[in-house]
Amino acid sequence: MSLLPTFTTLGSGPTVLMLHDADSGHLSFSPQVETLASQGYRAVAWDMPGYGHSAPVEPYNFLGLARRCQTLIAALECEHLTLVGHGLGAMLALELALRAGDTRVDGLVLCAGGPPLNAQALAHWHKARKQTLAAGHSMEQLAERLVPQQVGSGALPEGARLAQHAMAMVHRATYARALDAMGAFGRTASELARIHQPVLVIGGAQDRSLAPEALDALARLLPDAQRVSLPGIGHWPQLEAPEAFDAALLSFLAAPRVLH
Repeated sequence: MSLLPTFTTLGSGPTVLMLHDADSGHLSFSPQVETLASQGYRAVAWDMPGYGHSAPVEPYNFLGLARRCQTLIAALECEHLTLVGHGLGAMLALELALRAGDTRVDGLVLCAGGPPLNAQALAHWHKARKQTLAAGHSMEQLAERLVPQQVGSGALPEGARLAQHAMAMVHRATYARALDAMGAFGRTASELARIHQPVLVIGGAQDRSLAPEALDALARLLPDAQRVSLPGIGHWPQLEAPEAFDAALLSFLAAPRVLH
């Protein structure tokens, strides 16, 4: 079994690697793959270990996920790299930035995700999902229940349907392990404050999974961060409001970078 994760890619140019949430897979960045390719970037959206056809990893934690992602980054042979993470993927992007090594990470885009700075909010997020899994519900049933509750009032209907479809395709056992991994993110505020790359922190103003205030706090913690909040949007900004999300993403990518 190959240790190289499966991924989809389109276009050529500076590499933008998109890391999905526990609730989804590479399909959750489908609009961005096309947009980025059309604007002169190489868009790459991976399937995290245990998702899609990517081999699982043991133990299932951020160290294992980061090492597997570094295998993909090495295979891509990219001179310039921007990481875009959603939910758990945002936490993984932070982990990768701290473990960059010889890989130059030019910037980070943290979408509706970040470290569990608020333990109470994390517990609430876990509870709804864990209870549904414990009740024996399928991922399809979980998606039917959670996605309509967590999209915003201004969500594009097609985007909400894609979010639900992507969630329904997640392997149930992997999903449970990913939820546990999220609660074990071990990076401290002082460690995150050492991240020197420019960061875009973006989320929906109506996100019920991660309160906008949590993203505000994360943006204040990071030395070089800008904050964008999309009105009327919930937990899947890149699908609920792809035009607004892509505009913010492309503006961030086009900004001149100061070498550190």
